[in-house]
Amino acid sequence: MDKDSKLDSFIGRVINEYRKKQGLTIAEVSEQSSISRGMFSKIENGQASPSLDSLLRISKALGVPISAFFKEFETEGESAQLVRADSRLEVVRRGTKVGHTYHLLNYDSGQNRKFEPFLISLDNQSEIFPSFSHEGKVFMYLLEGEMIYRHGKSTYHMKPGDSLTYDAKVSHGPEELIDVPIKFLNIIIYDSK
Repeated sequence: MDKDSKLDSFIGRVINEYRKKQGLTIAEVSEQSSISRGMFSKIENGQASPSLDSLLRISKALGVPISAFFKEFETEGESAQLVRADSRLEVVRRGTKVGHTYHLLNYDSGQNRKFEPFLISLDNQSEIFPSFSHEGKVFMYLLEGEMIYRHGKSTYHMKPGDSLTYDAKVSHGPEELIDVPIKFLNIIIYDSK
């Protein structure tokens, strides 16, 4: 396998990891990036060399910098990362469809990712409250607003400064938005394998 083919395969694996970690389908990322499903599938499977424009559109859809696709190809990662407030990436997650805004606060990649920190904003009192369920444990810290948050069969009335830690495999999500806008830190911690 030549170096170009290895790079295409590597980029495809990284894209696949990001997409699956975020619980997104090929169709969702394809639509967000304006790349046909067939072409996106070929890129993800390492069967096509993506243009820089395609990689930029995919990076925006997944909420990662374009450099994340190359970060570990031939170099070791940095030991510290500064993400400036004006360069946080807005990412697409399952709650995006009902008005939740997700900003990823760290761009770590690879199979050994230990956590994902998000700043989540809920700006309107939507009547649709999705249930979420995914891998890991979550530490949640309410910065602004007031809400009732559900985890399994229990509900928690949260005000600024309150925190909640829970198993993310159990169904969870906002039950009632009392005072909007609501902003909270949501840190997903993955089990080490």
